[in-house]
This record gives sequence, C-alpha cells and structure tokens, in this order.
Amino acid sequence: MPIVVLQHAAMDGVGRLGPELRDHALKLDIRRLDLPAAQGGRGVPIDFDDVDAVISLGGPMNVGDATPVTAGWMQAELDFLREAHARQLPVLGLCLGAQMIAKALGGEVGVSGPAPSGPEIGFCAVQQTPPGNTDRILAGIPWTSWQFQAHGQEIKKLPDGATLLQTSPACKVQAFSVGLRTYAFQYHFETTKGDVDGYLADPWCQGLMSALGVSQSQLRAQASEHYEAFERLGQRLAGNIAAYMFPMRSMTRA
Repeated sequence: MPIVVLQHAAMDGVGRLGPELRDHALKLDIRRLDLPAAQGGRGVPIDFDDVDAVISLGGPMNVGDATPVTAGWMQAELDFLREAHARQLPVLGLCLGAQMIAKALGGEVGVSGPAPSGPEIGFCAVQQTPPGNTDRILAGIPWTSWQFQAHGQEIKKLPDGATLLQTSPACKVQAFSVGLRTYAFQYHFETTKGDVDGYLADPWCQGLMSALGVSQSQLRAQASEHYEAFERLGQRLAGNIAAYMFPMRSMTRA
C-alpha cells in the first residue's frame, strides 16, 4: 500500500529518501500540489482509502500563504495531516512539511526571529536534546551534526504533547515528534549533492542568500567541508525512517 507524498515545488523532491523507501519495498504515491491537473498535478487525497502513511515535503511557500499557488491545497493538506495523525498513520514532514504538521496539530509557525533567531540557508550545526539521543529514528546520529537548511519561517510553538528532538541556536525547533508515528524535521537531510546545486540556482534561495548576506561561493565552501558527513548521516536517517517509521509489515494488509 502506498505512502502518499505531498510535493509542493519541483526543487523539493524526495531526494535520498525516495530510493531508500523503495529499497524497503515501499510504494510512493507522489502528488505535485503546486501544478494544475493539465501539467500533471494531483491534489490532496479526498479520503484515506489505500493511504498507509504520509510524507509532506518542503517548498518555498510559507504556512498561511494565501496565493493562487497555495489556495487550492494548503488548508486541505493541513486537514489531511491532522486526520492522518489522528488515525495513527506514520506522518513525516520535512522543512515546510514540518511546519505544516506543527500548524495542523495546534502549534505556531511564524517568520524566523527575533535575534539571534533568523532565516537559515546552508549548513548549520544541529544539536540533539536528551530525548533525541534515545529516539530510535535518530539512532547513529551524533549529538551535533551539520545539516542543510533553507527556510524563512520557523516553528514558534510545538503542538501539545510534542517532544523536541533536535535544536540549534538560530532555530529552536529542528526536529520533533508527536506520539509514536509523527516526526518532523526542519532541515533537509534528504538533500543530495545535485539538490544542493539546485537550491543554489533557485531564485527563492538566491533571494534568501541576498537577505542574509551569504554568497554562493560561501555555501559551496560549506558543502565542500560538510557534505561527506552530511550524506552519510542523511542516508543513515533515511534508513532509520524506512525501517522504523514505515516497516513493511505495517504497510501490508491481509
């Protein structure tokens, strides 16, 4: 049975997570919410028939945006994520997806700040909390790791009952869980080397770089320094997610 993947932009795909899930014999139903049907877009499912898990990916839009691009799907996705969590299905959010989960479950999302918080782009140090150090999804992830970020908003308040798993000085909520099967990550552990290059060429990311006074050469230098370890840990995290969040026995119906 498929994992429904809600994709919000071309540059924010499943990355390294996709092959890892497929290697575990898991089927992905990828839906491009930002495209009209004539261009291959597909909307949020209208029910949970044949839905065994949900992944919400990143995107340049913000939670609460009311634009022609988001008007047709943002509220529908929030409702879908809330119901998927209530049904105790595995739910995973990345970047925008993490913020959508937080909002759907009663948390708060807003513009990053005030100082020392702020938008982030590039490789930033992320620290695990004590609960994060013992969470099986983060097994094998060191207490401090360099993770790739690209966001202008952040989670200001976690939903009731959520557990903070990872944090950083500039962004308090880097990863959290709610219950046993809902996990959310502000950073892009799924990002491949090619994806990093794609972010650097993207107009939205270039605008964020300009606002933060960060150059492409600086980000390429960061990637050169940190990407090898980032890739190894990202693959480990993707493997943990595939093995523990979406085990095959829970995705197969008799």
